[in-house]
Amino acid sequence: MTLWFVFALMTAAAIFAVLWPLSRAGRPQIEGSEAAVYKDQLAEIDRDVAAGLIGVTEADAARVEISRRLLAAVDGQEGLPAVSNTLLRRSAAIVALVGLPIVAVALYLPLGSPRLGDFPLAQRTRAPDVAQPLDNLVAQVEAHLEKNPTDGRGWNVLAPVLSRLGRYHEAVRAYRNSITYNGDSPERRADLGEALAAAANGVVTAEAKAEFERALALNADEVKASYFLGLAAEQDGRAGEASTIWRAMLAKAPSDAPWRPLVQAALARVGGSPAPALSNDAMAAAKGMDETDRDAMIRGMVDRLATRLKQNGDDVEGWLRLVRAYMVMGDRDKAKSALTDARQAVANDADRLRRLNEGLKDLGLDG
Repeated sequence: MTLWFVFALMTAAAIFAVLWPLSRAGRPQIEGSEAAVYKDQLAEIDRDVAAGLIGVTEADAARVEISRRLLAAVDGQEGLPAVSNTLLRRSAAIVALVGLPIVAVALYLPLGSPRLGDFPLAQRTRAPDVAQPLDNLVAQVEAHLEKNPTDGRGWNVLAPVLSRLGRYHEAVRAYRNSITYNGDSPERRADLGEALAAAANGVVTAEAKAEFERALALNADEVKASYFLGLAAEQDGRAGEASTIWRAMLAKAPSDAPWRPLVQAALARVGGSPAPALSNDAMAAAKGMDETDRDAMIRGMVDRLATRLKQNGDDVEGWLRLVRAYMVMGDRDKAKSALTDARQAVANDADRLRRLNEGLKDLGLDG
């Protein structure tokens, strides 16, 4: 209300500033009228007589004529114009002053929303809910693709969203259309294979396996395809082949690869013995060794890490690397023992203990 009151005052001030001059009475301006001219002519006759330019008789005749015209001019200008103009200006000022606000309010009431209150601050600052409109977004994209089925970009956007929603059969169709209209790529082939496996309740079917093999044919380092081919070997009972695939992935990957824990847990599941994530330099050195020497080097590094952590147990990341290393080496007893030692080492630090427990959950050893 305060804001509206200020606006009203400003509007009224602007109207008064414009209309105030109109309300003032006009001044008689004899000096600028026809009468002023005749007066000047009379004065001019007096000057001419004094200078001897005209005679007295001619001067008197001229004064009589000019005086007659002066009286007629003065009689015609008295009263009426000034009063009439003043009344007109005041009437216009009153109409504008009263009429403009009335017209403005009359237009605002039917077109505006005078009773609509402000949105609460929480609603104005709240971030949009990205989860709620996801189904609506998918429906809009699907409607667009029904009218434009060759829009490869639309299929490329829709496919991963359908997978996220658990609509795997529809995601398979979307990935196929994405490949058709966007072109082949190892990533799209691997995503299609993953959707096929998800649609089969996690089983890597022959159709899904074919897609992963196509992905690897396009890019031998395609991580997703390699992992699922290892999973296919495990599901077929070929644990040794699965272990070989996953060991090769870890040997080529950087130590901070986000998918390392997943592959390491899979190796622990099949009893593999790959190189754990320690350092890039160590991984580079291990590539030139045979398997026996590589395992010996890795075990030596793991033992040195365990010794260091017993001397300084504040390194949460070090404990997680040690537990993960024991797991991928197939030594779950040592992994659980390291887990116990880690929790004892950080028991007095709530933040470190929380980070440790969160990291252990990813390894399946949170109990």
